[in-house]
Amino acid sequence: MRINVNGLEVAVDVDRHLVDDILLPRLEPLAGQDDAGRRRFVFLAAPPGVGKSTLAAVVERRAIDLDLDLDTIGIDGFHHPNSYLATHTLPGSGGPVLLSSIKGAPETFDVAKLEKFLVESSTHELVWPTYDRTLHDVVAAGKAIRADLVLVEGNWLFLDEPGWLGLSNYSTFNIFIEAEPELLRERLIERKMRGGMDHAAAKRFFESSDRPNIERVLHHTDRRKVDLTLRLNADGRINQEGSQ
Repeated sequence: MRINVNGLEVAVDVDRHLVDDILLPRLEPLAGQDDAGRRRFVFLAAPPGVGKSTLAAVVERRAIDLDLDLDTIGIDGFHHPNSYLATHTLPGSGGPVLLSSIKGAPETFDVAKLEKFLVESSTHELVWPTYDRTLHDVVAAGKAIRADLVLVEGNWLFLDEPGWLGLSNYSTFNIFIEAEPELLRERLIERKMRGGMDHAAAKRFFESSDRPNIERVLHHTDRRKVDLTLRLNADGRINQEGSQ
């Protein structure tokens, strides 16, 4: 199967067991508005490089096949735009740190805007911003959210830090994908190279941005909020934790 993920065309080896036997049976009962007539959200979080955006796209494609009323959307569209990241800093031990140098970290997101969209989308059809990996920037007029059930994916949805702590209040069901950090290095370097970086630049970006983000997701995710835990295996497949 070939699908578009954040502006990149990718070939996907679909794990039908994961999608048809583990995920969709949990999502189908949630389809439709809640008793107050509000749209429902499911959160999917994982460290960078696991493949959550690809998995979400596959779930959406399969939902279309099954006539399941489901949209999927990522939170990367809530990055501050590159023009903002290039002109704003955070304090660091060696002096100010330019946000563009840590792009992908929680501080490079407009989390208040994300929360506003979650609130307003519960009762209205909104066009959500998206992130284009060929432009390396956000696209304001991204994707219209119309379905009664929306799968939202991102690294930081269960982050136990101010600004992010309350986001799970908007979710009906929460999924997290565990992964060993060493499995993610080559996946992330390859992804940056597909987006146009040379190998040396991709390695530098991994060390300066991706590696700290992986560690932060794994060490600062509030797993008490998670209803279903999956795991990325060494062969690249994702399974329910504890299963083979």
